[in-house]
Amino acid sequence: MRDLVDIGMGRTARQTFELDDINIVPSRRTRSSSEVSTAWQLDAYRFDTPILSHPTDALVSPESAIELGRLGALGVLNGEGLWARHRDVEAKLAEVIAIAVDDVDPAAAIRRLQELHAAPLDTGLLAENVARVRDAGVTTAVRVSPQNAQELTPALVKAGIDLLVVHGTIISAEHVSHDDREPLNLKTFISELDIPVVAGGVHDHRTALHLMRTGAAGVVVGYGSAAGSTTTGEVLGIGVPMATAIADAAAARREYLDETGGRYVHVIADGDIHSSGTLAKAIACGADAAMLGTPLAASAEAPGRGWFWTAAAAHPSLPRGALLQVAGDEDRPPLSEVLHGPSSEPFGQLNVVGGLRRSMAKAGYSDLKEFQKVGLTACS
Repeated sequence: MRDLVDIGMGRTARQTFELDDINIVPSRRTRSSSEVSTAWQLDAYRFDTPILSHPTDALVSPESAIELGRLGALGVLNGEGLWARHRDVEAKLAEVIAIAVDDVDPAAAIRRLQELHAAPLDTGLLAENVARVRDAGVTTAVRVSPQNAQELTPALVKAGIDLLVVHGTIISAEHVSHDDREPLNLKTFISELDIPVVAGGVHDHRTALHLMRTGAAGVVVGYGSAAGSTTTGEVLGIGVPMATAIADAAAARREYLDETGGRYVHVIADGDIHSSGTLAKAIACGADAAMLGTPLAASAEAPGRGWFWTAAAAHPSLPRGALLQVAGDEDRPPLSEVLHGPSSEPFGQLNVVGGLRRSMAKAGYSDLKEFQKVGLTACS
C-alpha cells in the first residue's frame, strides 16, 4: 500500500525516495567480481555495460559516440543539437564555455546556446554525422524530440541508425492539442518503423505502462541530472524522486510482461546517477540500464570540456538546465578510465562499471537481472 502523508487539511502526498535515500543489502553469499556480467541487450543490440549517454552536445559528438561504443556503452547523439545545425561545433562550444567560465552574466551562456540552436536543422549534415558513427562499426543511436520525430526520422533511418530515442522532458502516450499541428501518435509512429524505439522521460507507473503499450523497446525514466536541470524545482515543479520512479516503472514492466504474455520492455534510468554507487542503486531499483551525464562530462573525450548541461538547456523560450562545471579543462580522465578504471579517487566517479561489478559481487549476484532482486533499505 502506498505510504501517504498529510501535507495539509484534506491534501495528501505520497512519500517517495531518492537514490541517496536507499542502500543495497548484501545477501548471505558473495562472489568474485570477475564472475559478474554487466551485459544487457536491447532488441538485437548487445552491450557490455548498462550505460547510455544523456543525449546532449556536452557529452556526445560523433567521435565520443564511437569511443563509448568501443568501450561497451551507447552514445546517443542529439539529433536536434549543434551537430545537426553547424559544421564548426567545436568552435561554437568553445564560445559557450568561454562565456560560462567568465560568468559575468550567468544567463549569457544559456542565451548563446539558444542562439546557436536557432540555426535551422540540416538533415544532410545530421546524416553525415550519423554515418561517421555507423561506419565505425558501433551501434548508432540518435535522440529526437516528440515535436520533431516525424520530420527527422525518415532521414535518420535512411542514414542507417540502429536505435531511435524519442526523448523529452515529459512524454505521454497521448498528447491533447487544439492547434492545427497533428500531435505525435507514438503507437502508430513506432509500428511503422523497422528499428527499435526508446521513449521517455516518464516519472510514474501509469505513464510508463502507457508508453510500453505503444510498442517501445525501452522507456526512459527521468530527465537528466537534477544538478544540471531546473525542470523539477525552479521551472516546472514536476518530478518524482528517482528510486521511486524507477521502481514504479519496473512494476509497470512486470504488469506489461504479464499483459502481453512475455514482451519485455527495458527500463532506462536518467537522473541523479553520478557515481558507481548510484548506478548500482538504480539497477537494484529495477532499471536495466542508465543514462549517465556528469560522470561522462568529466571525461577527456566529452565535447563540453568538463561542463554539463541537459538537452533542455537550449529551449528557445523556457530553458530548463544550467551549465554545470564538473571538471577542469586540464587533466580530465579518458572515457576508458571513467568507465573501466583504474581509479585513483574514492568517490565512485572513476571505474564506474568496476564499482557496479563489485557491488553486484559483494551482494552475491552474477548478472543484472538477478541484481534487480537484491534487498534494499530506505532511510526514514
